[in-house]
Amino acid sequence: MNPQIDIILSKTKKWQEEFKKLRMIILDCELTEELKWGWPCYMFQGKNIVLMHGFKEYCALLFFKGALLKDPKGILIQQTQNVQAARQIRFTNVQEIVKIKSVLKAYINEAIKVEKSGLKVTLKPTAAFTMPEEFKNKLDKIPALKKAFEALTPGRQRAYLLYFSAPKQCQTREARVEKCMQPIRDGKGLNDE
Repeated sequence: MNPQIDIILSKTKKWQEEFKKLRMIILDCELTEELKWGWPCYMFQGKNIVLMHGFKEYCALLFFKGALLKDPKGILIQQTQNVQAARQIRFTNVQEIVKIKSVLKAYINEAIKVEKSGLKVTLKPTAAFTMPEEFKNKLDKIPALKKAFEALTPGRQRAYLLYFSAPKQCQTREARVEKCMQPIRDGKGLNDE
């Protein structure tokens, strides 16, 4: 047990009992516990397997390669249409967790097997994502911005393209592009500090 996780979980205002129960189930599967992205992350030989996290309406286990898991119980959820690899199992109370404890262990053990096997989720290439006209125009006018964008990792490129494409109004898309030009030049992703 990682003492950092003890501290984080003691400070959570919501889902504390659910997190404690999930933590015990996960640790029983012999995963190591780290703090990543502000949440408890469970790893096998340095590879991320599952993350515990909380939201307003539910808490969840997020399987990093959930798209590769068999889902005989039909409980894995794709958070949004843009999430390619990860899948969640959501909970709203401790009883739901207790009820499917053995199922959770089976899913976690399968996720470990997937990692051991070296399987990878085939991600859509960045080129398959829509590039909004407002951003394309900036890249055409500013070669340094285009070069900086192309130097970003594919995941960072996709995050920007999704962010720029989301608004319905042209003005909002333009404002987002303007706001993100400097971070792109700095080699930063959308959510990098």
